[in-house]
Amino acid sequence: MTSTATIESVRAWVNAARRVVVLTGAGISTDSGIPDFRGPNGVWTRNPAAERLSDIRHYTADPEVRKASWRARIEHPAWSAAPNAGHHALVALERRGKLHALITQNIDGLHLRAGNSPHRVIEVHGNLHQAICLACGWKGPMQAVLNRVRLGDADPSCETCGGILKSDTISFGQALVPAVIDRAMQSAQEADLLLAVGTSLKVFPVANAVTTAQAAGARIVIMNAQPTQFDEIADAVLNGSISAELPQVCGE
Repeated sequence: MTSTATIESVRAWVNAARRVVVLTGAGISTDSGIPDFRGPNGVWTRNPAAERLSDIRHYTADPEVRKASWRARIEHPAWSAAPNAGHHALVALERRGKLHALITQNIDGLHLRAGNSPHRVIEVHGNLHQAICLACGWKGPMQAVLNRVRLGDADPSCETCGGILKSDTISFGQALVPAVIDRAMQSAQEADLLLAVGTSLKVFPVANAVTTAQAAGARIVIMNAQPTQFDEIADAVLNGSISAELPQVCGE
């Protein structure tokens, strides 16, 4: 448990900062009922086979993997999840004029639902609320495709070209959008304080935001339930509840 003095120190750094960049991972959404991936109760920790559904090679090659993926999307907790106090703390940070950019690995869309501005949020892994055709690039609302699944179409194809549909998110084996990751790294380079919140910092290149910001002179604060490989270079590490501590850190 981190001391109140450390939280007070981080809050003072936030108050003094002009360009706070926040990098969020699944840990900020666990209190909204969305499990993380690599934590003790994570999706892949409890069911390693689930990781197969997130691999683009298996997805495109195997109709059964796609059918299982569509069933999983229907049941995804993101549809009923609401932003928690951690998400709202970052909205408050933006309203104070402190938030330079919000880089998120999450696909749940909760930062936007909470009220952060779309031009501040950089969704490096995409957004579950949108579907995309892997062949022609068509994009549309995910719920419209899920309605087809509910009506019996177990592996819906693109109505424009017949191509394979999936969520507009980055799967394993699928390239990041260069312009998006470039924007994220540029934002990190412009930070005077970087908060890494609820992320294991194991996924690259987005984890490079930490060293990019530090090399540019920013302070680094890591808020995560589990240790990360960057803890040793951080100026502060908070291991308590994100939904409890982030409002304290972001408050005036």
